[in-house]
Amino acid sequence: MVPGALPLETQADGSISRIAMLAPPGVLERRFALAHALRAMAAGGRLTALAPKDRGGARLASELAAFGCDIQEAARRHHRICHVVRPPAPVGLHEAIAAGGPQIVPALGLWSQPGLFSWDRPDPGSQLLIRHLPRLAGAGADFGCGIGLLTLAALRSPAVTRIDLIDIDRRAIEAATRNVIDRRARLCWSDIRHAGPEAAGLDFVIANPPFHDGGIEDRALGEAFIRRAATSLRSGGVCWLVANRHLPYEAALKSAFSSVRLAEQAAGYKVYEATR
Repeated sequence: MVPGALPLETQADGSISRIAMLAPPGVLERRFALAHALRAMAAGGRLTALAPKDRGGARLASELAAFGCDIQEAARRHHRICHVVRPPAPVGLHEAIAAGGPQIVPALGLWSQPGLFSWDRPDPGSQLLIRHLPRLAGAGADFGCGIGLLTLAALRSPAVTRIDLIDIDRRAIEAATRNVIDRRARLCWSDIRHAGPEAAGLDFVIANPPFHDGGIEDRALGEAFIRRAATSLRSGGVCWLVANRHLPYEAALKSAFSSVRLAEQAAGYKVYEATR
């Protein structure tokens, strides 16, 4: 969702007559989105939902049928496209919304939500970075903060005076708001690549950058995070970054920072310390 857009979850029951949706790939996330669409539509409203066949499209018709919908289905360009008219009394909406909504995840002990990165288990890359973070100090930022795991680790240091949590996903910011209860934390729903808070003169940046866009590997995402980190740091400021081992970020790091150190390489991940 584009930062600033109104989420479907906030729309009143029966307030929309027509919805077109690219359904998410994850089962819980997809059923959550479909259930909210049916909830927000007026009786007799029309829903068009589509998804790639290998990313949920093959299950789309059966999931809509389980909500009590009659479906007209078509296939085009490796997508399944379902057209439905909202039934007078859909079934199972509340259950799907609860299963796909914000929730405390026991494995994390934190708020999360299906559809977020590593939503229901600790991410090994983030865990590796946390184990190698030094005692941070001053003002910093967590780029692509997710639910706030890296920020919580950084805030263990009383020398941290401020940390900005920035993420493109509204759901991540909402979860992080619940998880990071600290006056030093500031949260921002923004695309770090193109806009966002004026970050300059920072002492540190921490990041576990995404490297998929729409399910396709895109190394440019991590490279954009690296460039933004470099422009946000003061001279001598440090970026701590973790990445999958196969991603060739060394060139981008060396072009943006005065010194780059491979701090750790383990379990398929690399941790870098890059100094501005």
